[in-house]
Amino acid sequence: MRALIKFAGFGLLLFFVSSCATIKNAEIRNLLQHSNCNQRNVYDYTESDIATPLHLQQISPALSKKLSHNSLNIANAIGLIPTLERYTSLKLNQGNPNTEQRIELLELKQDIDHKINLSSLEISAISSEMDCEEERTSQVANYLSGIADERESKLTIAAIVVGAVGAILTGGVIKNETAANATGISTGIAEATFGFLMFFDKASIEFQHKRNALKDIWFGSKTSAIFPPAVWYYLNYANPDYNVTSSFREQIIEKWTHLGQIDKDSSDELVKLYFGEGGKYSSEQLNNRADMYDQLESNINLMKQDLKALALELDKF
Repeated sequence: MRALIKFAGFGLLLFFVSSCATIKNAEIRNLLQHSNCNQRNVYDYTESDIATPLHLQQISPALSKKLSHNSLNIANAIGLIPTLERYTSLKLNQGNPNTEQRIELLELKQDIDHKINLSSLEISAISSEMDCEEERTSQVANYLSGIADERESKLTIAAIVVGAVGAILTGGVIKNETAANATGISTGIAEATFGFLMFFDKASIEFQHKRNALKDIWFGSKTSAIFPPAVWYYLNYANPDYNVTSSFREQIIEKWTHLGQIDKDSSDELVKLYFGEGGKYSSEQLNNRADMYDQLESNINLMKQDLKALALELDKF
């Protein structure tokens, strides 16, 4: 009986020791503490560097007829509106263009194409960072899940062994009724202990993220050190003239809250965990964080669709 109690006590001690075990894998330690997803792209700009909202600008009727609203908006985000206004004007009034006008048209078209290509690379860069951070978080989540699964397997085996030993002892090995009853109680307590440990086995791990894109999305600062001006404008713009009441950034937050990933009324501790510089995460919280990055990446990639549409519409001028 004492041996069984000691065995259960040893299992309890093993549980708490393994919960606080040091991470010996150097690669995992690096994933926990550092991120190589950002290649020193830290943006430093002011509100004046972000495009003026499209609905507050005076767009010529000629340009408005040539481009769709989404194309105009992406053009505005990357600072192309003045160039497009001049390009459209020359295109519409080029009955017999002279050499100087032809050269200007070519230069304007080159400027437009260059700006679109450069913006596409910029969008790809920030999107790849979001994808990289998602993968980093998922890797740590999978590692932590593996630890929890291994621990649960050990506890399950221990419970089976205790139960089997108890059944053998009380089934005929121990002849004394009092001793048999005591053994049955002891094995029951031991099994319950292991079951208790499995139920409350909530492994956690210290995960750091000093560069936190989710923070900028959640709090909605005027500028961002993570997102370039064009992307930040795109994520934050909503056009009231088209009955668009919420920006992409606000829609992302709505998805997070509606899907139960985090609530606007969440505790300060949870908000600090997701939108601070790091803390102790469970595997479920890490997977949740990875999903949030995935949703953010998807919305950023929508800019590529608008850029492509802009390029196709310009080819039809």
